[in-house]
Amino acid sequence: MTIRVLHVDTEKGWRGGERQALWLAAELAARGHTSVVAARSGEPMASRAAAAGITVVDCRPAMELDLRAAWRLRREILASRIDVLHAHTAHAVAIGAMATIGTGVPLVVSRRVDFPLRSNAGTRWKYGRAAAIVAVSNAVADVLVAGGIARRRIAVVPDGVDLRRVVEPATAATLAACGVAPNRPLVVQVAQLVGHKDPVNFVRAMAYANRASPNLQALLVGDGPLRGEVTDEIQRLGLADVVHMTGYRADADALLAAATVACLSSREEGMGSVLLDAMAFGRPIAATNAGGIPEVVVDGETGLLADREDPAALGAAIVRLASDRALAARLADAGRRRVREFSVERMTDRMVEIYERVTADSEASKTERASTASSDSSTVAP
Repeated sequence: MTIRVLHVDTEKGWRGGERQALWLAAELAARGHTSVVAARSGEPMASRAAAAGITVVDCRPAMELDLRAAWRLRREILASRIDVLHAHTAHAVAIGAMATIGTGVPLVVSRRVDFPLRSNAGTRWKYGRAAAIVAVSNAVADVLVAGGIARRRIAVVPDGVDLRRVVEPATAATLAACGVAPNRPLVVQVAQLVGHKDPVNFVRAMAYANRASPNLQALLVGDGPLRGEVTDEIQRLGLADVVHMTGYRADADALLAAATVACLSSREEGMGSVLLDAMAFGRPIAATNAGGIPEVVVDGETGLLADREDPAALGAAIVRLASDRALAARLADAGRRRVREFSVERMTDRMVEIYERVTADSEASKTERASTASSDSSTVAP
């Protein structure tokens, strides 16, 4: 059975969620299914999908409940005979819910963050229209249940990682351009500078780590609204020669692959798909135990986990991995084995099962309605 899926991602910029949506769309297309991506023209999601040979539809809602954007999606649903609309971002859920009204096309919603759902009628309506809600971890599923979503409506499908990629570690020249001195242990965190990633926690962890191991240096790869706050904390702690901020980098994978230790300092985290990259690259991991991270990194087996907002504990984990190379190698090897469970292929297998189920349910509903209508029309009043 071939399936025609309209993937909707209305975000600006390029984050883990956009990469997951693109990997899924591309893998579906490679299997003979049809993938259409609705994204903002000029943004990385649209341009990268087009470069991958995927049909792209311009979708730039001015607000969450943008009727014009929903109407455009509806036209695409009908023109391309779409079987499933998959909303990959929070704002995409609202316009996807509106676009599918009366079409019989099921709405699938992905939830990649462990933030509580807003408690209002709009949230209840748009999630109520979903034929399936996909959580990237059990931690996210628990948050959804706490927000009023029935557990039976939630499927847990972890994010995937492309294990077929060949990623060469960043060269010494590239690292030097980022401020990294040669022949010193390097800690790399790839994350947006936003509250739930808690980049200030990373800086403070590096302050603790630097006291125990002054040879350490770090790269903070990513950008966001907390850039000024992070810069101020680096200066306050006297870490200007230790923690280097790179901003957004298209070569983030190469920088991560060059790490002695990969880190993620999150306060809240749906899953932490960047940790899958670190495992695939054979990098030992020091991270917090926020949200779904423990479902990816098994503490003491495939990495070291610290409590959230505990920079001393996170710094100690970094120092252990940087100084105990036998421990780091053992955890990294275990991570390489574990990450096979999170391949893009496995993730796509699970998504196809969900698509097939919701389309079958939709067809059954159409048949039942048609049968009921036929029965009603044949009834003759006495």
